[in-house]
Amino acid sequence: MSVLLKPSRPVGIAGYGAYIPRYRLPAAAVSEVWTGGTAGLPIQEKAVPGLDEDTATIAIEAARNALVRADIAPTELRAIWVGSESHPYAVKPTSTIVAEAIGAAPLVQAADWEFACKAGTEAIVAAIGMVGSGMADYAMGIGADTAQGRPGDALEYTAGAGGAAIIIGPAEAALARFEGSLSYVTDTPDFWRRPHAEYPSHGMRFTGEPAYFHHILSAGQMLLEALDRKPADYRYVVLHQPNVKFPTRAARKLGFKPEQWEAGLLVGRIGNTYSGASLVGLTAVLDVAEPGDRILVVSFGSGAGSDAMSFEVTERIRDRRLLAPATEDYIARRTPIDYATYLRYRGKLKMK
Repeated sequence: MSVLLKPSRPVGIAGYGAYIPRYRLPAAAVSEVWTGGTAGLPIQEKAVPGLDEDTATIAIEAARNALVRADIAPTELRAIWVGSESHPYAVKPTSTIVAEAIGAAPLVQAADWEFACKAGTEAIVAAIGMVGSGMADYAMGIGADTAQGRPGDALEYTAGAGGAAIIIGPAEAALARFEGSLSYVTDTPDFWRRPHAEYPSHGMRFTGEPAYFHHILSAGQMLLEALDRKPADYRYVVLHQPNVKFPTRAARKLGFKPEQWEAGLLVGRIGNTYSGASLVGLTAVLDVAEPGDRILVVSFGSGAGSDAMSFEVTERIRDRRLLAPATEDYIARRTPIDYATYLRYRGKLKMK
């Protein structure tokens, strides 16, 4: 039995785009409030959405950037799928809001996806299948989040905001050709949120092993074997990044070197963007990759599972990536805020 997922019709990334809110909360500000500044800091700072921003607005901006790079009309999209764990409505799709805002409605398939932090990559895998089957020429998958963290909890240091959109299209028009993917899932309850619970719960160190590391390493290694590849065959690797230590440790275990993961490792400056984390890292890599470069992407979603995907960059990347803001442009565009402003922006102050 083959474990490799590969469509019969060659496909690839036709367009991509990211969006990261401008506000930044230093991790030191969180530590100062809850530990008097004595806690170790897992990242430098995280992106915080403004009062008028949510998962839908983040997804819309990323989608618009992807459309510009794909150089297609919104009506050419046959599917728009939004993966997130912070959809603005419990019952009302984010995908229809995005479709309407970018001008793709009404003749488009739309749905919201859920699988913790890998909701975005599972939407991409589905888009690859849809285009690869010939049902459509273009489909868009989005990963976006305005992740929550209980005040004082370890997650509050890293739970950031941001998103990325990837348009899948025919290989002959692709900026990066899709080579194959593999998904690896188990029932591992490392992170969860019950209905009506305001904040998620997590299994502390249990989230590292057997959750994160087992799935990332299994999916990554199995895809390399299925494609008969080794780490040296890749210019870049992008792993899900809940913090800085996890992806660097996992990349080393897979056999990669720092120069292969540094371009896509953004968590230190914007936090963990959850459903968008792996995809935002991919957009940053596409902003600097050259034709012929191979990229390995491995996501992770608590609950738990990983999607591993392999791409090869084409000549079209050089001109198309200049058509929309680079991911680094959004990261550099920053406005620092204090902890009190963060509480207000995130609605953590309850006044009745």
